[in-house]
Amino acid sequence: MAQDLLVLPKLTVINSINHDIGQFTTIFILLICSRKPENMKSSFKKIINSKTPVLVDFFADWCGPCKMLAPILKDVKEELGDAVKIVKIDVDKNQSIAAKYQVRGVPTMILFKNGKQVWRQSGVLQKKDIVQIIQSQN
Repeated sequence: MAQDLLVLPKLTVINSINHDIGQFTTIFILLICSRKPENMKSSFKKIINSKTPVLVDFFADWCGPCKMLAPILKDVKEELGDAVKIVKIDVDKNQSIAAKYQVRGVPTMILFKNGKQVWRQSGVLQKKDIVQIIQSQN
């Protein structure tokens, strides 16, 4: 199965739209930010204030474990589909959001539901563990 995943430098939401053309699945990335930090904060609040669980991955380009986590999160999204939204936030380019949620190390994942933090973990987890945590919030 081939997948295209583009990691954008600003606040990014990964929404999976499956196109069954043979065995190919494309993951589209929706950029939801602007150059003004206050608009980005407002967009972020709208995203996490969702009935659907929202998993936020705080990462950095220079972080080895973050690079290991990226394909795991793609697999999680593929398995859970619309049951989860996955947002990747580059802490170096979105320092105010990282500071607000007291992200001290990367990768740090925070799960939100209805705008409230329901789980948090730093480090890399296996796909099955992440899926189980998200499914426990549905």
